[in-house]
Amino acid sequence: MATAAILAALASGGVIGLILGVVGGGGSILAVPLLIYVVGVGSPHAAIGTAAVAVTVNALASLIGHARAGRVKWRCAGVFAVSGMIGAALGAELGKALDGKRLLVLFGLLMIGVGLSMLRKRRTADAPDVRLTRDSAATLLPRLVPIGLGVGLAAGFFGIGGGFLIVPGLILATAMPLPFAIGTSLVVVSALGLTTATSYAVSGLVNWGVTGLLVAGGVIGTIGGIALGRVLETRKGLLERGFAAVVIAIGTYITASSI
Repeated sequence: MATAAILAALASGGVIGLILGVVGGGGSILAVPLLIYVVGVGSPHAAIGTAAVAVTVNALASLIGHARAGRVKWRCAGVFAVSGMIGAALGAELGKALDGKRLLVLFGLLMIGVGLSMLRKRRTADAPDVRLTRDSAATLLPRLVPIGLGVGLAAGFFGIGGGFLIVPGLILATAMPLPFAIGTSLVVVSALGLTTATSYAVSGLVNWGVTGLLVAGGVIGTIGGIALGRVLETRKGLLERGFAAVVIAIGTYITASSI
């Protein structure tokens, strides 16, 4: 690899890790565009497979910090993750069968839709003490399972960790506060990313050299992201709106350039 490509891959990994550390998701939705337009990976399918591996490793690194801070609802994460892994396995097979150009167009449209949804105000009151127990299962499981399945399907189809969908999905299903949804989402991001990454790796659609560089950059970005997240804890709304605007802008560019 040329020096410029190596630096681009390291910087892209840093961006992915930074966003995962701050908001628990979103780094994965930027990974594919970064690999294609910044690093220069030619094949959309190879970019998806490579992104899936790198995001999985970076999400696990970020999860450690959030777990130590006690911001993970493990049982809710487990149900969401199992449902999501089933969806991700199906989605990955569908994604590999689709033409690369069409996949990028759909990916861009998804980014626009997600960005717009992130700008909407939440109407649900927070439930910081929510837990999946025998008593709450009748209420929580009918929400966690279908939402997890749908998020996993999208994650596998587009080769993304799905954190930008998982965070609002967890809040919708359980009403847990944003900091807990961010920490909990990383369990699911890791599980879905591993499912998608395995599928693409088996098909030979992972650039392992680029993956290593993304992971190396992502570790540094994750450490900085978790620290920055603590500083910006009281400004999460502003941070989310800014990130939503970036997602919409990139989605618009990808869609326009792929049509």
